[in-house]
Amino acid sequence: MRADSLPFSDARRLLGLDAPAGPQALAAAFRAAVKAARPDQPGGDAERFRRVIAAYRLLQTEAPALPAPNTGAPPPAARPADHTTSSFTSAPAPLVVLTPMQALTGASVVVEAWGRRLLVHVPPGVRTADHVRLKGCPGLLRVLIRPADGLSVLGADLFMDWPIAPRMMRDGGRIEIDTHAGPQSAWLVPDMIEPVRLRLPGLGLTARGKRPAGDLFVKLIPSDDLPSAAEDMLLRFTRVWTPERMAA
Repeated sequence: MRADSLPFSDARRLLGLDAPAGPQALAAAFRAAVKAARPDQPGGDAERFRRVIAAYRLLQTEAPALPAPNTGAPPPAARPADHTTSSFTSAPAPLVVLTPMQALTGASVVVEAWGRRLLVHVPPGVRTADHVRLKGCPGLLRVLIRPADGLSVLGADLFMDWPIAPRMMRDGGRIEIDTHAGPQSAWLVPDMIEPVRLRLPGLGLTARGKRPAGDLFVKLIPSDDLPSAAEDMLLRFTRVWTPERMAA
């Protein structure tokens, strides 16, 4: 399973679930999975621990409202609908769907909720399953961050792929990666074993409240279609020395 993409089915599998679960069953599955993945316990793993937490937050956005257990008592008498707050309490929370870049920088998005079109201003650094409250609305909106533009999000961490010449994987050396935060340099050691994922600290989702900033994980993908070293140097020279800059 790829770490840079987590569909709902894989999130359920991380928590040991076969189908969507209600809030109580989801919480119980999360407690068991996160306990088994704790890095300070035998058999635990830091990356799996982080992925379990991210999977739980993702699955919170699809947890269905389960019917009340049948106790044999007659159902309560129907009451007239109250169109202030109670008529919306059984409905699932509407979603504010963001791209990773919108979650990074903050965004204003239009959401269809409660029969209205709402303009929602989301601050930087929100995570999947965070809640947004709007003045005058009867409930909360829940955040869901979906992969886009080559980026995906797990928890506070960002994930992306980056092509690299096979010779660099074999010989090692300095590489430059174009990220959302600008070019980032990294050094490779010779004969690295695939898959290779570089960790760039602090380049994930921004810090929010007591939650620290996430990291950016870059998966290196060997590719034979990349330019040679000489061609790459020429491309970099051309980008820097534009006609306008040379004229200046």
